[in-house]
Amino acid sequence: MCLKGIPHLPGAPGTSCMAHILKTLNSWFWWENIWMPINVTWAHFVDRDGLVFPKAHQLYATIPYAFVLLIIRFFSERYIAIPLAKALGIKNVRRVKPQPNPVLESYFRECSKHPSQSDIQGLAKKCNCTVRLVEKWFRRRRNLEIPTVLRKFQEAFWRFSFYLTSSIAGFIFLYDKPWFYDIWQTWVGYPFQTLLPSQYWYYMAEISFYWSLLFTLGIDNRRKDFLAHVVHHLAAIGLMSGSWCANYVRLGTLVMFVHDTADFWLEAAKMFNYAHWEKTCNMLFIIFSIAFFITRIILFPCWILRATLYQPTFYSTTPVIAYFLFNGQLLILQGLHLYWGYLILKILKRFIFLKDLKDDRSDEEEEDSVTDNEEESIKNGNKNSCGSSKHLLNSSHH
Repeated sequence: MCLKGIPHLPGAPGTSCMAHILKTLNSWFWWENIWMPINVTWAHFVDRDGLVFPKAHQLYATIPYAFVLLIIRFFSERYIAIPLAKALGIKNVRRVKPQPNPVLESYFRECSKHPSQSDIQGLAKKCNCTVRLVEKWFRRRRNLEIPTVLRKFQEAFWRFSFYLTSSIAGFIFLYDKPWFYDIWQTWVGYPFQTLLPSQYWYYMAEISFYWSLLFTLGIDNRRKDFLAHVVHHLAAIGLMSGSWCANYVRLGTLVMFVHDTADFWLEAAKMFNYAHWEKTCNMLFIIFSIAFFITRIILFPCWILRATLYQPTFYSTTPVIAYFLFNGQLLILQGLHLYWGYLILKILKRFIFLKDLKDDRSDEEEEDSVTDNEEESIKNGNKNSCGSSKHLLNSSHH
């Protein structure tokens, strides 16, 4: 039923009421005072006299483009990444599944993936098998939830390929543009800056890529900074989409270029790390660290944020609402840069003092040496198992 004060529209009451609410929200969202400088309306952004402006509806194309990228990813991982991994010495190791055991599985899912020694002893008694076999069962079960080295290599290869391609394309698109060398030029003629074909495709590719990463978050290698990646991807899509609608395209291309030029070094280091090429991995990670701190910790705040926070005040004495929205998201992004910079410093510290470049965000696969005959005893022992894992835990401490 429609709320009081909102007039009934023709048709079904519920449908017409919802349509009216959506229409009102849409008009609020696209209110010119949010997006545009004073005395500028959306009517000014009609293509004319050789000027082409970005249109909000063009962003719908990024969804099908994202699925195109997923198809490209599938074939590149299968027909390029796998042969390259084999050439680097990475083998497709077959994971051995533990024998079905309801008691151990219930404990694994409901209690802990890493049982204490006293709990392992209680589980061994319950399943009528040795402590060593229970430990091996949990080791195999934990390994099933960790992507194989080959799968990690494929994922790193795809990201490396995209970031390298986008960095090269970004440089080609930007090297002859005046705003690449003089950041003040990003505001000259704003908001009536024409959209270049290179800017269109640069934006479409970048937004589509981050959509594709969101679509595959559930199947990609899950790291401890998973939530930070979700925030980053959503912030990236929101920033790029918003800057597209408000025609902050010149600044947007600079932001994308600054980010991509460091990322492909990291993905290259990961690939050689998975292949156990330690010296090459170490060299690439050091290059990445230098590139990261130059682009994210120095250039981004001192170059990009200076252009978004400080320079607009010279062109308008009354900042629009979008000014605060976009800069808020950019500051969130800078917060993520500082967080990842902290993680990188921890890894570098361990590398300098311990000569170890292990990434704390990833779980390592555990060695598995139990034989199939030993595993069979767990399966047979399961026939004598009964009761819940919670009851087992309570009794094992007495």
